Amino acid sequence: MTKQEIDIEKLDTINVGIVGHIDHGKTTLLEKLSGKWTDTHSEEMKRGITIKLGYSDALIKKDGDKYTVDKKSKEKPLRYVTFVDAPGHEMLMATMLSGSSIMDAAILVVSAQEGIKPQTAEHLIALKAKGISKVIIVQNKIDLVSKEQAMKNYDDIKEFAKGTACEGAAIIPVSAQQGVNIHYILEELMGLESRPKNEKDKAVFFIARSFDINKPGSEIKNLHGVVLGGALKKGVLKVGDEIEVKPGYSYKKQNQTQYRTLSTKIVSMQKGPYKVDKATSGGSLAIETELDPSLGKSDSLSGGIAGLKDSLPEITENIKVKYSLFDKVLGDEEHEDIGIPKPNELLMLSVNTSITVGQVKKVDKENVEMGLKIPVVPLEGESIGIARNFNGHWRLIGVGEIV
Repeated sequence: MTKQEIDIEKLDTINVGIVGHIDHGKTTLLEKLSGKWTDTHSEEMKRGITIKLGYSDALIKKDGDKYTVDKKSKEKPLRYVTFVDAPGHEMLMATMLSGSSIMDAAILVVSAQEGIKPQTAEHLIALKAKGISKVIIVQNKIDLVSKEQAMKNYDDIKEFAKGTACEGAAIIPVSAQQGVNIHYILEELMGLESRPKNEKDKAVFFIARSFDINKPGSEIKNLHGVVLGGALKKGVLKVGDEIEVKPGYSYKKQNQTQYRTLSTKIVSMQKGPYKVDKATSGGSLAIETELDPSLGKSDSLSGGIAGLKDSLPEITENIKVKYSLFDKVLGDEEHEDIGIPKPNELLMLSVNTSITVGQVKKVDKENVEMGLKIPVVPLEGESIGIARNFNGHWRLIGVGEIV
């Protein structure tokens, strides 16, 4: 079945994040699930870690009694899955938080060699902070340990999951390198509920990446506008729609950073390699716009939100957050009790796909008011991750909601 024969918008679609500690095999697993190696950024190839969010996709089919993503299979596609490969390194937690904002579900990868590590727990907390409760646990690298080690590690993972968002989640032993038990992951992916679609909702598109896709030396008549990569959280977008991007373009004026909402038109859209004229929620989406290509370079529009013209809330530099703190801080070191935020304290906030720093102005046991270094688009009901700086590292301390 060719791309042209597949109406991808009619297929049930889900956006799944691949999360877990560095070097536990996330990117290798994703290659087996999608056929694409997502560490394509030059610095990532040199360092062997995921720095930016990686994207790939797969069509799940059933061949005989097993699910498969084999592109050679002639069977009818049953589900379309888009994947987000999030960085596992502790210094890249902000990027992971941004990525989790566009996930519908997640695969948590744990190495049978190393077991539960600090970032394993921290990534699980990050999923909770962003309201993701659908989790599949993959026990990877079982080919590198003895049967006894694998069983002990399996029991450790089961114990670790108790009381968390993934309690009761399937734990699937695999060897991503050898391609062992991958079909069981596909079976679990088929069982996940997709995001409810309501085409009457106002369209809200979370921007996780922005690109200038033009090659150097391209003729002006052949130039493409900025491409926005991310996920449509709700509503409908169509080719030809007039949209706005907030906070938009940032510039300096009298030593102050100003923001200007960008207005543009949707030229084309793609889900993975598949062109669509209409997009509903579910899965990742790329939107080509008429914006000047220079506006999209170096992810300069990432963290923003797009929606139909004149439909999005006004940006704000002051917010009030109803917060809930965790019992303890997870990371490489032990920390004291979290304690409520203090006046003038700086906290890192993950709002939608944006990361900003807020200075505490007023606080009580339930709410905290903050002034923001970078403005955000306040969306009702969206979960916010709250982090505090401990010895130069941002650690998640709680979750919140704009009120």
